[in-house]
Amino acid sequence: MKSDVQAKLDSYPEHIKPLLLNVRELILEIVEEQNLGDLEETLKWGEPSYLVKTGSTVRFDWKPKSPEQYCLYFNCKTKLVDTFREIYFETLQFQGNRAIELSIHDPFPTQAIRQCIELALKYKKVKHLPLLGA
Repeated sequence: MKSDVQAKLDSYPEHIKPLLLNVRELILEIVEEQNLGDLEETLKWGEPSYLVKTGSTVRFDWKPKSPEQYCLYFNCKTKLVDTFREIYFETLQFQGNRAIELSIHDPFPTQAIRQCIELALKYKKVKHLPLLGA
């Protein structure tokens, strides 16, 4: 039986799906490399969502109303996006205190996104550190 997350990933347009699968692979890679424990992969608000015990939820999505972009979402009650903005103000685009916006036309900023995802997945361990220990 197909999981809800897989069904959601399969529902994206053909030119968008590889971009989002890339984000998913990066999350899975980080969890494994950093030994972050069991990963919960589910849908929250209809968006693929990833959580480990040590962290804050990371979600991503593409929406037809903004067809040129896809976003990574973070808990707006954390210091995550404010910290990302401070570190990557020249590299990344942000949406308030909850999201990183990525253009479907631009190269994927792997190193910046990797660090942002890593900080989110370790948030409970690093939230007391200046710039989350980045």
